[in-house]
Amino acid sequence: MAGRRKAEIQLQMHIESQEEWEDLLSKEGLNVIDVYQEWCGPCTGMVSNFKKIKNEMGDPLLKFCTAKADMIDSLDKYRGHCEPCFLFYAGGCLVAVVRGANSPKILRTITEQLKQEHKCLDGGSERKEIKDPFIAQLESKEKETEKEEEEEEEEMNRLRYKGEIINYGDTLEISEGVKEVTVALIKPDAVEAGKVDQILEDIKAAGIEILKHEERKLTEDEVRQFYSHLQDQDFFEDLVKFMTSGPSHVLALTKGKTGENIIDEFRDLIGPTDVEEAKTQKPESLRAKHGQQTFMNALHGSSSADMATRELAFFFPDFVAPHVDGKAPKLQRTLALVRPEAFRLHKDEIISKIRESGFKVAMQKEMQLTKEMAEEFYKEHTGQEYFDQLVTNMSSGPVLALGLAREDAIEGWRSMLGPKEVDKAKEEAPESLRAKFAVDDAINSLHGSDSEDTAKKELDFFFPMEQTVAVIKPDAEGTKDEIIDRIHEAGFKIAARKETKLTKEIAEEFYADHKDKDYYNDLVEHMTSGPTYLMVLSREGAVDGWRSLIGPTDPTQAKEVSPDSIRATYGKSILENAVHGSSDPEHAKKTIKTIFGDLKFTPDGTALETIDEEAEKDEEDKPVSDSTRDAEESSPEVKSQQLEEQRAKEEETRQETPKEETKEEEKTEEQPSTEESKEEQSKEEQQEEKQEEAPKEEKTEESKTEEKPSEETEQKTEESTAQGEEKKEETQSEEKAPDTQTTEESKEEEKKEETKPEGGD
Repeated sequence: MAGRRKAEIQLQMHIESQEEWEDLLSKEGLNVIDVYQEWCGPCTGMVSNFKKIKNEMGDPLLKFCTAKADMIDSLDKYRGHCEPCFLFYAGGCLVAVVRGANSPKILRTITEQLKQEHKCLDGGSERKEIKDPFIAQLESKEKETEKEEEEEEEEMNRLRYKGEIINYGDTLEISEGVKEVTVALIKPDAVEAGKVDQILEDIKAAGIEILKHEERKLTEDEVRQFYSHLQDQDFFEDLVKFMTSGPSHVLALTKGKTGENIIDEFRDLIGPTDVEEAKTQKPESLRAKHGQQTFMNALHGSSSADMATRELAFFFPDFVAPHVDGKAPKLQRTLALVRPEAFRLHKDEIISKIRESGFKVAMQKEMQLTKEMAEEFYKEHTGQEYFDQLVTNMSSGPVLALGLAREDAIEGWRSMLGPKEVDKAKEEAPESLRAKFAVDDAINSLHGSDSEDTAKKELDFFFPMEQTVAVIKPDAEGTKDEIIDRIHEAGFKIAARKETKLTKEIAEEFYADHKDKDYYNDLVEHMTSGPTYLMVLSREGAVDGWRSLIGPTDPTQAKEVSPDSIRATYGKSILENAVHGSSDPEHAKKTIKTIFGDLKFTPDGTALETIDEEAEKDEEDKPVSDSTRDAEESSPEVKSQQLEEQRAKEEETRQETPKEETKEEEKTEEQPSTEESKEEQSKEEQQEEKQEEAPKEEKTEESKTEEKPSEETEQKTEESTAQGEEKKEETQSEEKAPDTQTTEESKEEEKKEETKPEGGD
């Protein structure tokens, strides 16, 4: 039994980690790999076939392996599928795939690929790398799903205004993009026992990347500080003595593309703190393998993200965590305030120092604070003995407010400022800005936000949320994506956007301020020459901030005074300078309304209300004017239609009205009328007869003697009622008399009908 198991192990290599997988692919030969998951296991039914093939061919290039997809990152796409799958790798390239335990097909593929591999090694042919069709299909479906989700999200924020599509809402966001990192210590006991190399191999075998590795002997002070959270424990002094007894190895670790869960995964790898517990519960853990007892347990690992940050700063103060591939670091913003006297004396020098330190001046404003504004800004200091002096100082002249952007803007700026007390700054940090540009020993010259929350509040105070219009011109269409990245990096939110070809009228509206310039007509012509990308940008101080980011109108001047500006980077000439921005808030509001409609915005700058397609229809479906309606109603066709509709309604009403009410109305209608009313009624009846083209030869006496009210509406109503009665009487006459009945007989019959009792019908 043991011999059989040994033979199987020799026949198939068992790959269970990413490192083993990479090592396998680095070796020459044809590897036939049975990919499986732990819950279903490898395809044992093929082992005897593989043994037979191996014995028959006897080729040293042919190797059989199993690979556990659960443990190998490169095989993550194969997880969740239970069908047997055999991958054929040669020289690190996938050259064939067979799905299912199809022995004849596998044998044929082995024969073909082994022959091909010999040709490649002899230089007579080249390997043809393939993509697993099943995996390619999965990836294609995933991409389609992602695309559909993106399109669905876009569609939710897309509406039509004035015949064009507008996107509302900013779906592009900057990711933090920094890998998660943990700290590991290989303690003196493991170092002394010569287990460092083995531990490092075990760490790498788990797919963990070692970012930093230093050997160092910790001092007593370092140990006491590092383990300060254990100072109340009985074993603390012994721990200090142990940790200073010899050198340790300090590691900074991460894993995969993002480092996600590295802290928990490494702690799981090293096992429980107590060595005996580790041996019992996790015998494969590093502490179980290499630890001795209690705190002499071979390794330490950060217990949380906060502890990892603290320990990184302790051991590697200059360490910067790597960014996730393709992700930019998250920019932080802070407020810098130059007080009146320093602004007057040292403005240019201070700004120069700021730029030299890698800060971007995202917003800039010079303003005079009133006493009330200064009190509001520093209200948290109310009651302090320096408060009145501070308010007086801040309202004594113009101040310079700057919105600074950098990866660590808040701490970076406060570090440049130095201590708050001027004397202390001069003594402890003579190179700090507060020491160099000190004007008043009582009040320092510069201010900086002390946290992200404070920075947001202070930036809102000096740069309230506003909107501006940004335009990427036709000449910069090819660099649109790069410019949009710059927009996001500067902290702008794209509240609305659309791509269009400007009309001459819109272009003239954009450049109304330049109408008296020589280049005005050329500028309008250029702006209407191709596609233009229009955006509404939201941010604190958006108008000034955007104009600061794009730089001077002339790209040549921009390269001199603002070399990092958009126009300096992408502009070609005054005419083709890549981008445009609103000149002031009022101009921005007017342009937004012209292009995007009546937008409203939430406090964070998101577009709140959008224009619906119904707004367009309201313009297209304008109501008919009164004069047109009167003209239409006066035509015979319209009047005939109205009379017929009214007559049908009256007939319907008569059928529902009790007969007694009908008789009462008929008696009322028999009242005499004036000669004028008779003449008008006769004319109306004649006109109606012509319109309907139906002969009405048999007129009743009642229709001739019927009185019409003096008011026009009553006349029309009674006219319709009379006509309805006439039709009814005509029908009854036709039923009771022969066709040769005279007009006089018809009249007599009508009189009898009028006096007939109710049950006569």
